[in-house]
Amino acid sequence: MNVLLLIGGLLLILLGANGLTDGAASIAKRFKISPFVIGLTIVAFGTSAPELAVSVSSALKGSADIAIGNVVGSNIFNTLMIVGCTALFAPIVITRNTLRKEIPLCILSSVVLLICANDILLDKANGDVISATDGLILLCFFILFMGYTFSIASNNQTESVHKEEDIKRMSVLKSILFIAGGLCGLIFGGQWFVEGASGIARNLGVSEAVIGLTLVAGGTSLPELATSIVAALKKNPEIAIGNVIGSNLFNIFFVLGCSASIAPMHLSGINNFDLLVLVGSGILLWLFGLFFAKRTITRIEGSILILSYIAYTTVLIYMA
Repeated sequence: MNVLLLIGGLLLILLGANGLTDGAASIAKRFKISPFVIGLTIVAFGTSAPELAVSVSSALKGSADIAIGNVVGSNIFNTLMIVGCTALFAPIVITRNTLRKEIPLCILSSVVLLICANDILLDKANGDVISATDGLILLCFFILFMGYTFSIASNNQTESVHKEEDIKRMSVLKSILFIAGGLCGLIFGGQWFVEGASGIARNLGVSEAVIGLTLVAGGTSLPELATSIVAALKKNPEIAIGNVIGSNLFNIFFVLGCSASIAPMHLSGINNFDLLVLVGSGILLWLFGLFFAKRTITRIEGSILILSYIAYTTVLIYMA
């Protein structure tokens, strides 16, 4: 049964990613909205819906390691594996605005989480807890991020490298149906995949922290992986990179913000090694975009990102 859920979820995710990308790109072209903004909002939030569902339900059930591990693991997976795999299919061009503002904001979100999760080190507390106060602070950051995103859309400040002739033109209704259908496929496919993967992992006796950081994180990040690769193959690089950045910010500021506000989360299996890898992955992406190949993530750099993720996972399993 778990294997069937795994395969069925993957198929739904792939179909959903294709529909969502086509619909979002068509909306962007019709209303002259930057494809990057579409990727940063609609696509990113839609593909992060599985993380929201898993983390909130895990927090309510008292499984804080799965809730936090899901977000931390998903963001590491997004930055290293998704950007890496997408670059293997088609090199990703990063705009100057993304390099100067959005990626540093991603790094900032990881640093904020690192601070919130270090009560023992910073406050000499008895345990590390992402409290309701921390959750509200994260939600405040999310509101600021949304304000910034909409200011980009209204002022049309985002630099575009998008080829409009490559976008499939559809009616507004058809575009909305594609987006809605794609989101449904991604959400249900993600849930099925996570249920199947978690069931297999628990049968093997793996800890909740490792499940959250690896299988659950990878499963809930499959929508981002599928959407980014499809977007890159359809020559929509702004949707691909915007999807990853938007999902990472959404995961930390909104998903963890909501989860902690509903039920404070005590950290046990998630430690500073995982959080520092999260910060380091963002810095590595920023350095690749800043210093190499004229703001393009090449296949070689993509391979390095993938190898970095494999190395992290290997260490994680060895430490467990």
